[in-house]
Amino acid sequence: MQNTKNKAQNEKNKTNKTDIPSSAQFSISGLRIGFGYDIHIFAAGRKLMLGGVQISYPLGLAGHSDADVLLHAICDALLGAAGFMDIGKHFPNTDLKYKNISSLILLKHVAVKIKKAGFSIINIDTTVLAEQPKISRYVSYMIKVISEVLSLNTSCLNIKATTAEGLDAIGRKEGIAAYATALLYTERG
Repeated sequence: MQNTKNKAQNEKNKTNKTDIPSSAQFSISGLRIGFGYDIHIFAAGRKLMLGGVQISYPLGLAGHSDADVLLHAICDALLGAAGFMDIGKHFPNTDLKYKNISSLILLKHVAVKIKKAGFSIINIDTTVLAEQPKISRYVSYMIKVISEVLSLNTSCLNIKATTAEGLDAIGRKEGIAAYATALLYTERG
């Protein structure tokens, strides 16, 4: 009897190697995190789109689509968390159907894809890196637009902005970059 009891305790110890209570392990096992990054150079004759919002600035960003670096970083973070490769695999810049397309449409496609695969978005955190333009007055509208596309509570999306303090291409005002992390949950673990 004692031998059987010891075996059961040993098995329990093998499967519960962390200090996390076993009731929480199921929830944690379904969490997936993804990271996204994008950068585009400024270009004349284009609208500046950032976070699905047109920004008042004399230059836009060069790219095959509308070149919205923030939405591209979010797409990559979501796709990465779900294990679905990157934005270039799904929307190649060699395909004319994506020429000048709104990145909000691309984000919607990504949202549908991850939802069909059983993923729910827990939260998204982003940082826009730009010397110019200043985007603080646009952030709340960006959050509203992106949250609507993702069917996400606005409290689950964060957009921060910073500069490069005059360093490198961003610091020389040659373009804009964005970083994003996304936390997804799936029942499949």
